[in-house]
Amino acid sequence: MDRDDEQLLRRRVYGADHEHPGPRSDRHYVELIGGPLDGLLLDITGWTPHEADTGVALATELGQFGAGGRAMYDPRPGDSGRWDWTGDAP
Repeated sequence: MDRDDEQLLRRRVYGADHEHPGPRSDRHYVELIGGPLDGLLLDITGWTPHEADTGVALATELGQFGAGGRAMYDPRPGDSGRWDWTGDAP
């Protein structure tokens, strides 16, 4: 395991159980950049290439629309390990 892997394993995963918030070595994650979920990891294990290229709208109470709102993230061109925030949606 290299230094980047060690840092990745210390992070919190979006939607993870509060008792076990960190990533697991047998899963594949991307880092969420910007917006209300900045710095969290998103587990994309098992996603098809099409699903991973499309981006996501993740439920969060932290965004502009509060409870029931979504934070939207799209893959960063040229850096498949980071997804950038593109805005909030109701």
